[in-house]
Amino acid sequence: MIKKIIGLSILLTIVGGLLLSFTVKKSIDFSSYSTAGLDLYYVAPNFNEIEDEEEEFVALVLGKSYIGFKEAVAFKESRGDYGVVNQFGYLGKYQFGKGTLALIGIKGMKKSEFLSNPELQEKAFYANLSRNKWILRRDIKRCEGKWINGVEVTESGILAAAHLSGPGAVKKYLRSGGVEGFSDAFGTTIRYYMKRFGGYDLSFVVSDRKAKAI
Repeated sequence: MIKKIIGLSILLTIVGGLLLSFTVKKSIDFSSYSTAGLDLYYVAPNFNEIEDEEEEFVALVLGKSYIGFKEAVAFKESRGDYGVVNQFGYLGKYQFGKGTLALIGIKGMKKSEFLSNPELQEKAFYANLSRNKWILRRDIKRCEGKWINGVEVTESGILAAAHLSGPGAVKKYLRSGGVEGFSDAFGTTIRYYMKRFGGYDLSFVVSDRKAKAI
């Protein structure tokens, strides 16, 4: 029995010595797996932020003009329906709230009257855009061309986001570097609108602090 134990000990010693005699001649280079310099920021969209093929088609057909911009926003807001009212009471093709309409001179009007007047709705969209362009003029000048949360900031992206959330929320978003965000009742964010509606030419829109639809 003692001889077996001694023999086993000798065998283990020999095996251990052989294992220790092997050395790694070449170390593995992990530098190719480095994430240094890569943009690792990603925000998973909610269902309301998934790109729509029909919406892309509208943008491609109308181009990056003012008309292309307003129709793309309208398609996102209401599928371009002048007569729609959503569950939160927002009205028409561009889904205006009553408070926003009051700011651009539309007060005391019956809901049905506004919904049945496409010309007024178009004037309202332009007036609101013009007013927001004046309010956000300094932020547009300062931030255009920068990247926030992985999205390039453009004038049209800023103004689309202002249509979604109001100019005050966009100011906070831009001045906080994207930290102070906003999402509407459906979960749509400023970041998404800035990405989705970026790069349109809105030089047609005149900045006007007192812009009114009527």
